[in-house]
Amino acid sequence: MDVLLDYAISPAGPADAAELARVHVRSWRETYPGLLPQMALNRMNANAHARRFRHELTRAKAGQVTLIAEGADGAVGYVSGALLTGDGRAADAEVFTLYVVRAAQHVGVGRALLAGAARVLQAEGAKSLMLFVLTRNDPARRFYERLGGEAFAEAASHGWGEGLTETAYRWRDIGALAG
Repeated sequence: MDVLLDYAISPAGPADAAELARVHVRSWRETYPGLLPQMALNRMNANAHARRFRHELTRAKAGQVTLIAEGADGAVGYVSGALLTGDGRAADAEVFTLYVVRAAQHVGVGRALLAGAARVLQAEGAKSLMLFVLTRNDPARRFYERLGGEAFAEAASHGWGEGLTETAYRWRDIGALAG
C-alpha cells in the first residue's frame, strides 16, 4: 500500500503539461462514468489538454497556483486555483481543479494538494477558499466535508446537458486547510 511519503508535491510548470493532461484525462475517466456523458469522456484528448496546460502555465500570473503530485511512476494528481477579485465574492480564493488518479487516492495526496494550494493562496492574502464539485459526486463531497468544507450554494453545471448541478463548498478560514 502506498503512503503519502511515496509522493512529492511541487509547483507545476509548462514542462509538466503532458503529465497534468494525462492525470486529468485518466482521473475524469475514472471518476465521472455515470455522472457525465460517456461520449464526452471517451473523446477527451490528452494532447489537447496538454496544449491548454502549457498555455496556462506559461502565462501564469501572481495569485495563481498549480501544484503537481508525483510518485515513482510519474504524476498522480494536481490542484489549481487563484485569488478571486470583484464584488460579491463568496471567498477570497477558489480551487478550480483537484484531481487524483484512483491508484493514489486514500493515502493523503488530495488532502496534501489542497493544503498546499491553500498555503500558497493564503500567502497571497486569501482569508477564505471555495470550490465547486459535481453535486452527484458523493465521494468528493464527503472528502471536502471531512476537511471542514461547508456546502453553501448550488448552481447549474454548464456544458454537460440539462439537469446537472454543482455544489459550492467554502472554508471561511483558509488557515483551517493550510494548517
